[in-house]
Amino acid sequence: MLDNPLIFKTMKHTYYILILAAALLVSCGGAKTKKQEAKEATVEHYAPGTRQVDIDFDLYSFTSQEEFDEAIDRYWDGFDFECGERVTEYDTVNVMQAFADYATYIDVGTGRERRDSLLKSLVRRAEHSRPVLDFFAFVAEGVLHNPNSPMRNDELYIPILEALVESPLYDEYDRIAPLYDLEMACQNRIGNVANDFVYTLASGKTGRLHSIDSEYVILMFSNPGCPMCREIIEEITSSPLINEMMENDLVEVLAVYPDEDLEAWRDHIGDIPQNWINAYDAGMRITEARSYNLQAIPSLYLLDSEKRVIIKDGTSVAQIENAIAYFEAM
Repeated sequence: MLDNPLIFKTMKHTYYILILAAALLVSCGGAKTKKQEAKEATVEHYAPGTRQVDIDFDLYSFTSQEEFDEAIDRYWDGFDFECGERVTEYDTVNVMQAFADYATYIDVGTGRERRDSLLKSLVRRAEHSRPVLDFFAFVAEGVLHNPNSPMRNDELYIPILEALVESPLYDEYDRIAPLYDLEMACQNRIGNVANDFVYTLASGKTGRLHSIDSEYVILMFSNPGCPMCREIIEEITSSPLINEMMENDLVEVLAVYPDEDLEAWRDHIGDIPQNWINAYDAGMRITEARSYNLQAIPSLYLLDSEKRVIIKDGTSVAQIENAIAYFEAM
């Protein structure tokens, strides 16, 4: 059935996930941090495989929710969870695509409780051995947590992280990274009130996020001179819907520079439209408090009048427009 939203959503992500997975398997040049070096060592470990995962799942064939549920329970039966060290034989790109499809299916086709249960069950199946668990942790991170992934999604990643933290195969040291990622993923969850913070204007005057009186707030974390930030600024300023809402005092845009190079920020102060709130985080308090996950810039949030999160850590202005249009039509 071509009107099935699962089909369109899956097709939309397929091409980009393949590009992302291939990019993850290519080493980068230049100076590297210890974390980057460890990540590249992990990537190289998985890169050579050619074995395909056997997925028996035909989205077009289901005529009922029951059929879908039964098939999704069998989705990973074609993967050899007992392969141990031989997990490196698997084609990582192929498994990442299978996981991306799986995440899409259960996100759209099941409720939150069952979705989270399925993701945790996948981690438990991977606990046949440490190599298989590490492999699936790597795949999940690449699809759901990588800043360049079109499927980056904290709500899907949280149950994975919870299961990893609880895994008997992890010791106290192994849990450090997933515990940190879990802490950050749980900040500013969709439907929750966004963390408040103080921002500072060029004049030295300060304000608070929660004090902005508007039906909607578009919060944008940006860096001076960032090309993608510039593109998003252009998309927002050229949006008829957002412009109309701003003219009617229904939308405020708050652009925040979260880093410490204030000279660079002042040099690019004209990049931000004058009808936006253009501010910086004095003393990098947001970063210090770890109240927002700023692993990727730019980062967009859409908040309602009570500062509840509607869109979290996005980069799509069209998504913001669609969300505003949806709520305004209610």
